[in-house]
Amino acid sequence: MDPTVAITGATSGIGRAVAEAFVDEGAFVAVSGRDGDAVDRTVAALNEGGDGDEGSGESSRNGGESGDGGARTDAGTAWGARVDVRDEFDLERFFERVAREAGPIDAVFANAAVFHGGPGESPTDETSYAAYDDTMRTNARGVFATISEAVPHLAEDARIVVPSGAVAHESRPGMGAYAASKAAAEGIARGFAADLDATVGVVDPGLVATDLTGKERAREPESVAPLFVWAATEAPAEELNGERLGLREWKAATR
Repeated sequence: MDPTVAITGATSGIGRAVAEAFVDEGAFVAVSGRDGDAVDRTVAALNEGGDGDEGSGESSRNGGESGDGGARTDAGTAWGARVDVRDEFDLERFFERVAREAGPIDAVFANAAVFHGGPGESPTDETSYAAYDDTMRTNARGVFATISEAVPHLAEDARIVVPSGAVAHESRPGMGAYAASKAAAEGIARGFAADLDATVGVVDPGLVATDLTGKERAREPESVAPLFVWAATEAPAEELNGERLGLREWKAATR
């Protein structure tokens, strides 16, 4: 496998696990996040001593193939940049740079998200306007901007994946603006699926232990990363485009 993959919100949780899974498969993985230092640390960890300038978050296409510093010869390459998905100009620059580094982009993961408050502890009727606006700007508008700015740089058979969950379509107490933003993100994905030649779909990994969901009685991000790799590379395009895929479909296809 040698695709070019771009991931927003890639410094922790599902985004970080998916980035690692793709590097392990030999991909060029462009990671991004709001915290530039966290991006640098993520790139350094993913490259494991590759010959790129890891301290600055920059790495060449072949960085993961270096024999220096114990790097794996069969691994891909991580490259990174600070990106705030609330700023479409950040995203524009990010995708332009990814395309210059590695060519057309084969897979985009619009993963960046925030949750102001704890899961189950953020009633909708107690959500402030400021929290609502920032949540929607990041989780919904951020998905719109991510896909919009990626489009000019997509490969012919590119896929765009939007992570989501049951909270987007089930009534659950205390989920506030986060639930609304995920429902909106799914609607945005369906709209792009209808209007783009690229395949655009939603992937629901179930409850995963991340900073957004809490860490009790949940799967580890690493355990669901192969689901996202499958969705972006092997799942039938017609089953992903404008639809939702999850653990059941992945397990049935790979059993």
